[in-house]
Amino acid sequence: MTKTFRLTITTPMELLLDQVPVLSLRAEDESGSFGILKGHTDFLTVLPASILRWISAAGETRYCAVGPGLLTVSGGDQVAVSCRKAILGDELDKLEAEVRELRQGEADLDRQARVEQMRLHANAVRQMMRFLRPARPGMLDHPPSVTAGGKGGE
Repeated sequence: MTKTFRLTITTPMELLLDQVPVLSLRAEDESGSFGILKGHTDFLTVLPASILRWISAAGETRYCAVGPGLLTVSGGDQVAVSCRKAILGDELDKLEAEVRELRQGEADLDRQARVEQMRLHANAVRQMMRFLRPARPGMLDHPPSVTAGGKGGE
């Protein structure tokens, strides 16, 4: 009985690894670092920009810097990683530098999204204040007043 499982790494543009047999895999998600061995329960997690480490069936340690993506384990013998960007390499220092750049890019995008969200929120509040400003008679009355020409119950 073999103790390996199959690893596949894909990006939108290419299939980086296809069904490579591995003994173990180390990855990291928002909760921290974790390991996967053959027989692992079905699993799905979101990967931030990080480095995957695995030991091949030949006993070699291999690395891949991955951009944000998903890791799935199915059937205890299939691990698939789908990510925006992936770089295979043997030089851990260069891959770690690449991950730092990817994380910085993610942080910049998050910051821009927060600024845009705050701008949209402020504009919405300004629009509501313009509509509900107290200078408009009757806008803040509750219940609304009924005019003499209306179809009230009089």
